[in-house]
Amino acid sequence: MEHIADAAAALAKGRISALELVDAALARAQDPAGEGKRVFTAIHADAARAEARAIDVLRHAGRAPSPWAGIPVTVKDLFDEHGHPTPAGSVVLKDQPVADADAPVVRRLRRLGFVVIGRTNMVEFAFSGLGVNPHYGTPLSPWDRKTGRLPGGSSSGAAVAAADHTGFGGLGTDTGGSCRVPAAMCGVVGYKPTARRVPIEGVLPLAPSLDSVGPLARSVACCAVLDAVIAGEEVPSAPPATSVAGLRLGLPRGTFLTDDMDMAVANTFQRALSRLSAAGARIELFDIPELAELPKVNAAGGFAASEAWAWHRDLIAEKGTQYDPRILARIKRGERMSAADYLDLVAARKRLIGAIAARTSAFDAVIGPTCPLIPPALAEVAEEREYNRINLLLLRNTAVWNFLDRCSISLPIHTPGEAPVGLMLTGEAMADRRLFQVAAAVEATLAA
Repeated sequence: MEHIADAAAALAKGRISALELVDAALARAQDPAGEGKRVFTAIHADAARAEARAIDVLRHAGRAPSPWAGIPVTVKDLFDEHGHPTPAGSVVLKDQPVADADAPVVRRLRRLGFVVIGRTNMVEFAFSGLGVNPHYGTPLSPWDRKTGRLPGGSSSGAAVAAADHTGFGGLGTDTGGSCRVPAAMCGVVGYKPTARRVPIEGVLPLAPSLDSVGPLARSVACCAVLDAVIAGEEVPSAPPATSVAGLRLGLPRGTFLTDDMDMAVANTFQRALSRLSAAGARIELFDIPELAELPKVNAAGGFAASEAWAWHRDLIAEKGTQYDPRILARIKRGERMSAADYLDLVAARKRLIGAIAARTSAFDAVIGPTCPLIPPALAEVAEEREYNRINLLLLRNTAVWNFLDRCSISLPIHTPGEAPVGLMLTGEAMADRRLFQVAAAVEATLAA
């Protein structure tokens, strides 16, 4: 079974049990020949099986809490789970007390009967788009594993788990692209909601001004269901796949999206645009001159460095030598930011959100490649300069929309056997349901 809807239908008709679904996911997670040892920082095998058995009893009695009860999912290593530590991909917090409650988003999943099978690996403290983790290992992108390629980050394990069918999806976070970048690198769907729709309490922060909790899964519909659940919607559902005919998709001019783009990405992206146009979508070039201001606005370090430094400064003073040096250097950029720098940043963000919303409001979505690169080899980022250069490239197209407080999704658009390439669609703030409708239509058109 590929999707959440398939699993729900099979459970409803008695063709499979929750325990069988969970056992299959755990078998993949624990397969010594697979990526599980790098995908997961912890596997909840006994608890997951116990929950699945209980759900099967409830379903047999007609009391299953939702159609999705018994479907296995994963959570990123920075979500609080009752009785488990929250190390966030680091060894720095290994001596901290376990969480005394689930994060609200995890609680919402469990309330409907989703079964959390384990905690997925991530970049230490979520501060990189590459997916590299020196403490727990780096899970490999499903493409070209013989070479060993980056999974994208920071929600690396969540993306690889979804791609490898280890569960039906998982929760990640996205502060500058951390759901969408690994989705693009691993050939799955990754969603960044309008941040304020989904609570971030009980989630170890990177930059609360930007942090968003979103799902990664194998289809738009799967992500839509998971997003609706964690957003607390009364009747979670997936949007129907309608036609792209008549959709207005805005493609920004200039080098913002396409500079330094790999030829494989360029060709795959152009092929997708041609197919959408042939199906009746209107792809319109337009200008966003305000984007030229972003490098200057964020030159002092931006929200990520300043807010991460505020959270980590005491921990760094005590245990700084235990951090990944590359992550430590990124956090310490915030040490140099003044209160005036931060207030200027807040004011600039408010101004740019308004100015750019006026330019994009006429479109059903803004369109572009999620990342300008196919998955780089792990060996390419061994040297620090290349680590930083490639990291900036992978996050370049996605981070803009976090800064502008928008909802955004990455869809895989490559054909089987090709290097994975993501197509990014971005909607207006709080227009998440509409963006899912557009994304479902685009997905259906490109799959036809």
